[in-house]
Amino acid sequence: MRPILTASTEIKVVLAAQVLHALGLDKKIAPLVLLVGHGSQSENNAHAAALDCGACCGQTGEVNARVLANILNDATVRDSLRSRNIYIPTETVFIATLHNTTTDEIEAFDLDLLSPKKLAMWQKLMQALNTAGDMVRRERAVSLGISPFAEAKTLLKTMRLRANDGAQTRPEWGLAGNAAFIISPRHRTKHHKLDGRCFLHDYDAGKDSEGSLLELLMTAPMLVTHWINWQYHASVCDPLHMGCGNKVLHNVVGGHIGVFEGNGGDLRIGLSKQSLHNGEQLVHEPLRLTVVIDASAVFIERIINKHDMVKQLVEHGWLHLWRYEGATLLRYTRGQWHDLDFK
Repeated sequence: MRPILTASTEIKVVLAAQVLHALGLDKKIAPLVLLVGHGSQSENNAHAAALDCGACCGQTGEVNARVLANILNDATVRDSLRSRNIYIPTETVFIATLHNTTTDEIEAFDLDLLSPKKLAMWQKLMQALNTAGDMVRRERAVSLGISPFAEAKTLLKTMRLRANDGAQTRPEWGLAGNAAFIISPRHRTKHHKLDGRCFLHDYDAGKDSEGSLLELLMTAPMLVTHWINWQYHASVCDPLHMGCGNKVLHNVVGGHIGVFEGNGGDLRIGLSKQSLHNGEQLVHEPLRLTVVIDASAVFIERIINKHDMVKQLVEHGWLHLWRYEGATLLRYTRGQWHDLDFK
């Protein structure tokens, strides 16, 4: 494999074990696994980082996906993982890919390293990804003022033109409308229309007997989703101080230091009006993040009490915490779980 990371094998093994556990891939790994980062595409956008990956420090996920694929395909790393009871089948290959969130296309990297058999598998899978991309483009088209009934090639061409148009102020809506983070088995949400407003993490408490995976989810992705939610929330509710104004008027300061709105004033932070408003009405409704977890109260409370940052977010109402109790939902407030009350 191409040497992307120069870290020691021990560091690679620790990282690989943590990631596989967090993704639920430390058991029954498929022959072909895609590691999908995401990134936006737009021109003449001084705040383009706001549409890229928050967990990747405002960059695309390409580098992280490629580094991780390199590590997980390393035979030495795989041999060492066995001592941790993690067995990656010999035939399994990890492929780094990137989801372009403006055009909803998937790009794969390092395909020249695949065997003919694995390349054929990828090409077959790509057909399904192209179909899925077309379906998503049609869903997004409505909010962008584009006809969702256009022929597939025409619709894709339109999306690509938007991505490369320097005058386009709204190439995509990013995560506008985000409202919830659901940590549960996929069957809990599979038949519900979520309208692209929910972050999902497939989690099975039955396979997490010690709650270590849940702890990781509540101290990492839950915090990231809160950051994202609050960035949108604050930019809508206090656009003067927490938003960055009209990006048509943005001027870059010192190369990469920041932006002015116009020719002076304070450096602007947060999201631009064009990421929140379509010219007629707000696209993002400012709601504090709702987190729904399918796990026992004992595990959830233990994690809350163990981590001060999580405790502050939950107990001070910066996010709303719920959990599944069978077929019902309970809300956590003031240290206790309460039934839904519609009175």
